[in-house]
Amino acid sequence: MSKKRVAVVFGGVSSEHDISLMSAKHIIDSIPKDKYEVVQIGITKNGRWLRFFGNTEMIVNGRWEWERDNVPCVLSPDAIDKGFICFDTDKNVTILKVDCIFPALHGKNGEDGTIQGLFELAQIPYVGCDLISSANCMDKQLTHIILDNAGIHTAKYLTINIFDKDSIDDFCTKAIGTLGFPMFVKPANSGSSVGVTKAHNLSELKDAIKLAFAYDKKVVVEQMIEGIECECAVMGNNEPFASTIGEIEPANEIYDFEAKYQSKESNLYIPARFSENIIDQIRATAIKAYKAIGCKGLARVDFFLCPDDNIYLNEINTLPGFTHISMYPKLMEHYGMTQSEIMDKLINLAIERAEQSHD
Repeated sequence: MSKKRVAVVFGGVSSEHDISLMSAKHIIDSIPKDKYEVVQIGITKNGRWLRFFGNTEMIVNGRWEWERDNVPCVLSPDAIDKGFICFDTDKNVTILKVDCIFPALHGKNGEDGTIQGLFELAQIPYVGCDLISSANCMDKQLTHIILDNAGIHTAKYLTINIFDKDSIDDFCTKAIGTLGFPMFVKPANSGSSVGVTKAHNLSELKDAIKLAFAYDKKVVVEQMIEGIECECAVMGNNEPFASTIGEIEPANEIYDFEAKYQSKESNLYIPARFSENIIDQIRATAIKAYKAIGCKGLARVDFFLCPDDNIYLNEINTLPGFTHISMYPKLMEHYGMTQSEIMDKLINLAIERAEQSHD
């Protein structure tokens, strides 16, 4: 039986470009080579698409984009092509057909529905959530609206648009009265806790909003939830299943970019040090949220468990990290899946969903 050709797309025009490179290495190394031929497509920080032929160590250290053997390419939106248009040094044009795309992309342009729309135009199966669910999960305000409507507890919040930045003083007054200190200030569309700040007073709140505006045109300010941070990995299309719960003991005051990827002091507990009843409640809520917002393929659902055992959903990550320290692959490994089985299952779910959409 011939191998299916899977294109792993990595990098991207995003503040999370470097994390994507780390995820790409893990994904490419873990895809079972006896079943799949892997094609490596990198997107530079400037938005240039290149087919890369080297090893994954060169991806993770960023040297990949300077390789002489790289071939410029673009994903064809023409459904007839079913793949990438490649341009070699002799200016010859070839079509590289693929059976599935695995986007190892995080943040803007990678998990916000942007590139998913291109995949759908091309009519190529792809791993992960579709355009609408990706966009809704990426935008923290829309996530709140949908989940609140589904009866899932989230923190109280307010939003401010960059076009209203001249009214920051009035907004801060409202936020203090509605949410109280401390509060979390977040770019509405970002991941890996990039641009997220915990504000303890008015001065910090104003500075945090200005920082968040550097990453997005809309900022979400949330009430602080006192609780233990925990995460659940969900996988599947129409009948998703949930892993056990992973508990986070962050090295920093918040589980920010540094605590996630640069600190060796953050502790992860799998399974979480919770009762079985609480673990079951969180798993059930994760699946409920996954279905409510229309996720397919995979997502990591993040929660706070409060001292009174109330559960608050923090966010849904439609393309969670796949680095060697990331929670999603660790949780699925605890569930009983090897890293190769995880990749094989995700690719098959992508192909299955595409086939169902054409029935």
